[in-house]
Amino acid sequence: MRTNLFHIVLLSIFLTMGSLKLSAQEIPSTKHAIPSVKQKDSITKSISIAPKPATTPPPTATTVNDTNKKKSDGLDAIIRRLAEDYEKIDQEKKEIELYNKAELYYKDIELKAGKIVMNYEKNEVYAGRIKDSLGNYSQYPYFKQGTNIVEADSIHINTVTKKARIWNSRSDQGEFRVFGEVTKKENDSVIFIKNARFTTSKNIKDPEYYFLAQKIKLVPGKKVVVGFTNMWIADVPTPLALPFAFFPMSEKAESGFIVPTFGDNNRQGYFLQNGGYYFALSDYYDLAVTGDYYTNGSYGLRFDSSYANKYKYNGNINIRFENLITSERGLPDYERKNQYNIQWTHNQDSKANPNSKFSASVNLGSSKYFKNSLNMNNVGSTLNNILYSSVNYSKTFQTVPQVNISLAATHNQNTNTQEINMTLPTLQASVDRIFPFAAADAPKKGIIKNINLQYNLKGENRIKTTDSLFFKSEMFRDAKVGMQHSIPISTNFKIFKHFSVSAGTNYQETWVMNTVKREFNPITNKDTLINNIRGFDSFRTYNFSSSIGTTIYGTYDFGADKKIQAIRHVMRPSISYTYTPSFDQYYDTYEIDATGTQYRSYTRFENGLFGAPSQSYSNNIGISVNNTFEAKVRDDDENAKEAKKVMLLNNLNFTTSYNMAADSLAWSPLRVSAGTNLFKEKMNLNFAATLDPYALDNANRRIDVYNINNGGSLFRLTSANVTLNYSLASTDGNGDDKDKNNQTARNGGREDDLFGRASDLSDNRTSMFKEEDENKKPDKSSGGFFNAKIPWDLTMAYSLTYSNDRREKKISGSSLMVSGNVDITPRWKMGVSTGYDFVQNGVTFTQLRFERDLLSWRMDFNWVPFGTNMYWGFFIGIKSSVLSDIKWDKRQVPDRRLQ
Repeated sequence: MRTNLFHIVLLSIFLTMGSLKLSAQEIPSTKHAIPSVKQKDSITKSISIAPKPATTPPPTATTVNDTNKKKSDGLDAIIRRLAEDYEKIDQEKKEIELYNKAELYYKDIELKAGKIVMNYEKNEVYAGRIKDSLGNYSQYPYFKQGTNIVEADSIHINTVTKKARIWNSRSDQGEFRVFGEVTKKENDSVIFIKNARFTTSKNIKDPEYYFLAQKIKLVPGKKVVVGFTNMWIADVPTPLALPFAFFPMSEKAESGFIVPTFGDNNRQGYFLQNGGYYFALSDYYDLAVTGDYYTNGSYGLRFDSSYANKYKYNGNINIRFENLITSERGLPDYERKNQYNIQWTHNQDSKANPNSKFSASVNLGSSKYFKNSLNMNNVGSTLNNILYSSVNYSKTFQTVPQVNISLAATHNQNTNTQEINMTLPTLQASVDRIFPFAAADAPKKGIIKNINLQYNLKGENRIKTTDSLFFKSEMFRDAKVGMQHSIPISTNFKIFKHFSVSAGTNYQETWVMNTVKREFNPITNKDTLINNIRGFDSFRTYNFSSSIGTTIYGTYDFGADKKIQAIRHVMRPSISYTYTPSFDQYYDTYEIDATGTQYRSYTRFENGLFGAPSQSYSNNIGISVNNTFEAKVRDDDENAKEAKKVMLLNNLNFTTSYNMAADSLAWSPLRVSAGTNLFKEKMNLNFAATLDPYALDNANRRIDVYNINNGGSLFRLTSANVTLNYSLASTDGNGDDKDKNNQTARNGGREDDLFGRASDLSDNRTSMFKEEDENKKPDKSSGGFFNAKIPWDLTMAYSLTYSNDRREKKISGSSLMVSGNVDITPRWKMGVSTGYDFVQNGVTFTQLRFERDLLSWRMDFNWVPFGTNMYWGFFIGIKSSVLSDIKWDKRQVPDRRLQ
């Protein structure tokens, strides 16, 4: 690909300058160092640093003094010591010797070893290992002073000057584990190490990789300065070496540079990605500024900030901007496009303020950002076509009655049509229920005492715009403003002991600032809609509703000796009545032709925020029947005292209505829905269908003739759909423990991996392995073979839709999606996400995933073999954030053209 010569030269200079820097500061880990536990010796007996059992005699306290002559350099603190074989005090040599499982505690020093010798005149302590019965060394010294812990072969330390010599020391310094052949401790703050190996591997004795340095100067908690350093992998030296290096170390977050990734893609040329600077601004918030640069002139910027205040709130802000260029200036396919994405999440701690709450979940920006972005391979977000945002504040006033107020700003964006709907803001207020005919502490029984009323208020400023006009003045031009007041009054009571009755009325008053006007246009010979006439207007509506229902229980017993002992059926029938009058006073007429003899009615409130008043009155009778079926099954467990209850059908519902005011087609279609869980609740099955009692004429229009009277069946099936979800795993029989892809969900995609797993190109340390998976060992309970018990998980989703509204009689939708992951070995994971569309006869999005856990390293390969999202990526690198720049990352991103 031709690239701009100026940009290539600029990038070459930048890379040359960057190569002079020998080390760089990575985003530091915010985790505190955890003292390591003594590594077990595969041959010799290891020492535990845990406290002694209660049966062990307590350490004795001894103050040793010279009876002949007092010296100023004698012991100035109490010594506590333990030894399993013997303790020996030599007053002549001024020494205390402890042998076998020896422990010594002096001031802030804690020392454990096979043998300990302390000269309290010279203030020197020696600790070493001992040989076991087989002649192998065991009980290696363990030294702790303050927070500094060292394990070694032998230790020689002066308790006054703090100087020490340590042979074959093993210690943790942040995320590094350091093994030194000879260590010289000058004081509490400076340590020199000769022939040192430092690594992030958990196995310090036999690490899979390490850096070998001839000389190291270590200032714990501050810095590490090393001489000539060479990287070794599997005890084999590599060409990767540095003449010297400097590693800042701190338990606190530190600012520093983020090293970019170098590579090339299809259309933008060579690039540097995800380079920038990390600002550790305070203990409460930080900021990472990263960017991308491509040799054809494209670039990107990202600002990522996290903040938290314990017991109050936490959140994250992510702002992304990209300037993308395709082809070259002067060519027909040249195009330049800016795109952005803003994400913000804010969560308030429930204990911060019980009477008010603020939360935010924002995801807005360019509609094609996830499709065109060069620094994101997030298929779950690419396939999603909805972006949603909401910012909410609510407050409760503890008055009598209680008052609730909430303010919200919402955003809904269709990335296919680029249509955006926003409310800036939505105001909602409500006054809690008031029982005017009953005392506050009296029971609410009967028709009168149960009468209650509320007051609700809802106000909106609704904006409808497009992606190209977002945040421009035209966006606010056609905004609609309105407010709706409602006062519902209701009561409920029982009749004949078993029937529950409720009745109520609802009064609504709607205020609007936008209306419309229709009139006949003699030039076009059509009616014209004059939209968005500004000015205050209002209308008032009311209705009445009541319902009566009961619950019927039925049980059929098969006998206690049967597998299925009984089936229980619970039926909840209900009948409702709704009356809505006609509000003709809000309707006007206009001419629809030039003769002036034909008129049509309309309301100026059409297309309003809260709908329009109805012109026709209705007397609706609603009928619904809800059913559940449950079985009592004998439990095969001999210790079980009772039978198991198994849900057969969670719901089986029938719903319809009859409009007594209609002159035709009074019955509405019958809606049937059902749902159940099968296979120990691992499969969820839902079904829904619409049945129309009326027939169709030759033009496929509904007529006022029952279908059974037209030569058909009692009902005509117009639509049906079936959804099936199946999720399980080998661990506990379900797939609920599967990792949730939070970033994909935040971008608007699915939480599961039916649309694949997202690849975070800015941090490829994200792994399919959980922390407990990395620490687990192979299961050898079944003959020692790992594949006798292979961990796996499976997720499946199937959807079927049938359409027959106008005699189509066709399957309009039928698709299957499957995802699965399996542990081939304890360190190998493989996953696949795919699907098939049976209507379009094609394979849907497919992704193959492979990952190898290399202990301190990880390696993965992701492959999308076909489709518009074709992609492959290979990565191998160190897991630790300190050395995350030691990696090899190669990928072929989708050949995206700007959309």
